[in-house]
Amino acid sequence: MGAYILRRLLLIIPTLLGIMIINFTLTQFVPGGPIEQILAQMQGEGDVFETIAGGGQEAGENVPAQTEGNGSRYLGARGLPEEFIRELERQFGFDKPPLERFLNMMWSYVRFDFGESYFRNAGVLELVWDKLPVSITLGLWTTLLAYLVSIPLGIRKAVRDGSRFDTWTSALIIVGYAIPGFLFAILLLVLFAGGSYWQIFPLRGLVSDNWEELSLLGKVADYFWHITLPVLASSISGFATLTLLTKNSFLDEIKKQYVITARAKGLSERRVLYGHVFRNAMLIVIAGFPSVFIGVFFGGSVIIETIFSLDGLGRLGFEAAVARDYPIIFGTLFFFGLIGLLVGILSDLMYVFVDPRIDFEVREG
Repeated sequence: MGAYILRRLLLIIPTLLGIMIINFTLTQFVPGGPIEQILAQMQGEGDVFETIAGGGQEAGENVPAQTEGNGSRYLGARGLPEEFIRELERQFGFDKPPLERFLNMMWSYVRFDFGESYFRNAGVLELVWDKLPVSITLGLWTTLLAYLVSIPLGIRKAVRDGSRFDTWTSALIIVGYAIPGFLFAILLLVLFAGGSYWQIFPLRGLVSDNWEELSLLGKVADYFWHITLPVLASSISGFATLTLLTKNSFLDEIKKQYVITARAKGLSERRVLYGHVFRNAMLIVIAGFPSVFIGVFFGGSVIIETIFSLDGLGRLGFEAAVARDYPIIFGTLFFFGLIGLLVGILSDLMYVFVDPRIDFEVREG
């Protein structure tokens, strides 16, 4: 097992390098970089994408790719001196060739120096650390809620496969899977956050404004009061998927010969189900917990965060992409890519922990 883990760890290096090369290369061909953003704002044209699309011009006016007199390649540089443009390029590091910029960036990332945001006047790690509580909240509680509900429900559906209970719960699961998370979030707000009916839960934020003044018990209650609706909205689709996965896994195990043999020996149905079937059936479900959590953690819905006014990593990444804030984009991509690859190894170790009979070295051989 040690050799397998070592190979997986070494494989992280080329995989992460490939991820960074592909994304860095793509940004070289995407219009509207950080300098264009600044120039567009200085020219009073709002968002740079309006300039690229010609939205900031009068109808029929043709925007030249270069500015008369200074030869700048930036569309938003009309009337600005070339020296000013060069100074902006130097400040952002765009006066160097792309290869040199990429190598310098990777050398900094290897030392976990992710630099500072172009537009937020703060370090990337500081920004990520500031947004982590929201993302951890959504990721952790969404995953736990999905597991706590889906596993018992999936087992129940497998045991009563084909019954009326299985039928109507399957209908509810299909409806839940079909409802988009953001639409369910709006429905929850309308029903329970004072939209049109009941004012039971708060409309926005992770905690109340007077959270620091509350007692310990009051802080805990206030925290769960605020996260109830966002977590419910985030877990609706994952809940359906995990329930069906649990049911199908149990059905597959129940039909195997060792279950028939256990029943023939006179063991009770409960002993057969939880003493023999459970461990094998839950292998794929339990071992996948790290990946599920990281998936929810990294892929937190930007729309749900926006609806509930939660300032998490989802909104941070979206705003950085719109503003072309490359230190945040590439810094978080490297950091989370590394964590994701490490979690992949952790998932394999979870398989071995749940079922020691699994040996990845033998399977690779």
